[in-house]
Amino acid sequence: MAKTIVTPKDERALRFLLYNIRYAAGNGTRFHLPFPYAGYLKRSGSQLAKIVSFIKSVQPDILGLVEVDGGSFRTEQQCQAKKIADQLKLYHVIETKYAFGSVAKRMPLLRTQGNAILAHDEIISHRFHYFEEGVKRLIIQACMERVTVFLVHLSLTFRKRQYQLERLYRLIREVDRPVILAGDFNVLWGKRELDLFLGATGLVSANPKKIPSFPSRSPKMELDFILHSPELRVVNFQIPLVTFSDHAPLICDFEFL
Repeated sequence: MAKTIVTPKDERALRFLLYNIRYAAGNGTRFHLPFPYAGYLKRSGSQLAKIVSFIKSVQPDILGLVEVDGGSFRTEQQCQAKKIADQLKLYHVIETKYAFGSVAKRMPLLRTQGNAILAHDEIISHRFHYFEEGVKRLIIQACMERVTVFLVHLSLTFRKRQYQLERLYRLIREVDRPVILAGDFNVLWGKRELDLFLGATGLVSANPKKIPSFPSRSPKMELDFILHSPELRVVNFQIPLVTFSDHAPLICDFEFL
């Protein structure tokens, strides 16, 4: 379970949880036994149960889940996002993160790998956009009553990430309500990669202290981000030392201004 205590939720605030769960494939030494990355080929049920228990303890209003299995042999063909949503009584949307026509879409394990947004309140509408560059191309846009959420998993290649950020800028400027943009940004060169994007969009990082989230057992890199528009004010932010995945979760409480 969590190694740090999660701050109790203020009922007046909107709690957002971002978590790259690595398909509930596990973490640590056992993930690489009996051979490197063997965890990706193992059943994920027991690890997912731990993740669900953690999510329940956090009591988020909205979840952005990166690296979710939509239903493969490791989940006994069950969608992890739906399973979490059913157990916690949440609405959800999920989609494969690879573009239509991608080779990955035709591979048995990869074609079920996606991202998901879950919410306590109804998701009024949603759209799936796709980057033109990179392997992981999915952009989920989900609209709730008071906020629009975008969830992404950006490319590992610097140039492609810059093109992807340009696409996100075009999408965000079309939204006329408070925005949360979250995901695994893979900014391997550091947060300075985002400076121009933040200046153009007006979005602000919920993590101004640049607390790292990767790798979860000894965080050194800030790869996961929750960005928000100025109409939202951060009243609590934390990254608990939870090691169910190789990424630690990000928890942010917002107030509407």
